[in-house]
Amino acid sequence: MLFTLRNIGYHYGQKAAVVDMALEIAGGRFYGLMGPNGCGKSTLLDLLVGHKSPDSGDIRLRGKPMAAYPGKRLAREIALVPQTSTVNFPFTAGEIVMMGRYPHIPRFTRPSAADRGKVASVMQQTDTDRFERRLITELSGGEQQRVILARALAQDTPVLLLDEATANLDIHHTLGLMGRIRKKVVEEQKTVIAVFQDINLAAMFCDELIFMKKGRLVDSGPVEQVLTEKNVQDIFRVTPKIAWQSFTRSRHVFFREMT
Repeated sequence: MLFTLRNIGYHYGQKAAVVDMALEIAGGRFYGLMGPNGCGKSTLLDLLVGHKSPDSGDIRLRGKPMAAYPGKRLAREIALVPQTSTVNFPFTAGEIVMMGRYPHIPRFTRPSAADRGKVASVMQQTDTDRFERRLITELSGGEQQRVILARALAQDTPVLLLDEATANLDIHHTLGLMGRIRKKVVEEQKTVIAVFQDINLAAMFCDELIFMKKGRLVDSGPVEQVLTEKNVQDIFRVTPKIAWQSFTRSRHVFFREMT
């Protein structure tokens, strides 16, 4: 098992953000993490990447406690695209993406030809190569988000965590990037855990869904098993209808306000 979470708890002061979370996450799968605003999704990702330590319980990566991994080693295992990422310094887009290679570059050395090749390839894949030499501070919000995602892909880790990584992107770039990430899961056995607000986008690309509410795990498992009308109604407080769509080759949720 890749991640094993045993009765994880985390608080902000007196407020519980994650409550008694027990979960196993296998490698080589695309997971969609979903739930209402403020239910603890981003906090869970911070716990998985090691940015936060649980107040209670235990998180293990490949059977070892997270604390057993030195910071640079962990950065070669897990990359995170945060929900918000502001870069105020005038780095170029190419320099930002190259930062993803730092966990792989020995101290006091320069990026190798392989590092530069990885960055060039990732920027081409994410359609960020055309503004490689532009300052990050001069790019639009969507362009900046693509650069931050390219940085995580350049990090070339077995595990990729995405916290609403496509929130600022148009439909074209959202589908293109999700398709490339899905391909990495299938062909390279990468593990992706992504927070989604769009339940239909999650259904298109994910193997499994993890539903949270009020900091607790509600349900998890293959999309076809846990994407049910009951779960959607109970978690999101809407009236849903779910049907298979041959056009997208996925389940599709139609919903209206609950009356």
